[in-house]
Amino acid sequence: MHIEPGIVDGAKIVLSYGTAAASFGLLGKMALDTARKSGFASLAVRSVITTIAVFCFFELLPHYAVGVSEVHFILGSTLLLMFGAGPAAIGLAAGLLLQGLFFAPFDLPQYGINVTTLIVPLWGISLLANRIIPEKTAYVDVSYKQALALSTAFQGGIVAWVAFWAFYGHGFGAETLSSVGSFGAAYMLVVLGEPLLDLAVLAGAKTLAPLTKNLAFNSRLHDAAA
Repeated sequence: MHIEPGIVDGAKIVLSYGTAAASFGLLGKMALDTARKSGFASLAVRSVITTIAVFCFFELLPHYAVGVSEVHFILGSTLLLMFGAGPAAIGLAAGLLLQGLFFAPFDLPQYGINVTTLIVPLWGISLLANRIIPEKTAYVDVSYKQALALSTAFQGGIVAWVAFWAFYGHGFGAETLSSVGSFGAAYMLVVLGEPLLDLAVLAGAKTLAPLTKNLAFNSRLHDAAA
């Protein structure tokens, strides 16, 4: 989901400053919601965990350059279910920044683009989760269908934003269309595996309930009424 340098440049990149500001507004709202439900200490602990996790996702998991961007295993729905929307959003934004600062400084000019591409879909699936997962259902008990819906929405949102930035930067030429199509097809393959990983991680959390019923994890993970 890292947009390639040069795809959006010059005066056009100014738009990303506005979308990034809006994205940080969404991040702030999600973080405050978490703090109200679980406290600021829980928000802080979970945010540190998600930041480390996202940094590792970017640097340690396989990633491939395809078309206008790169295919990463970001596991946004996993972060949402395990840690909540606020910590997941902070982890995505902070992990992306750390990765740029220490390993990919050439990505820093595109930070506003990339953070928008991550935060807006996460906000979207946080709303979707509220709609498709009944209040009586703890997250450790979500079904494959529910996990698939969240993963598809998150990855689809990333593809849509990357496509927007590519077309905004380079227009609707045949080469851009081909590159966006290649990226989208490759990225959506992640959807096939991520729900299974979600369920595996949630099953582990359920098995290790004594270790995951604490402020380091989403209060909704085990307690449907939380």
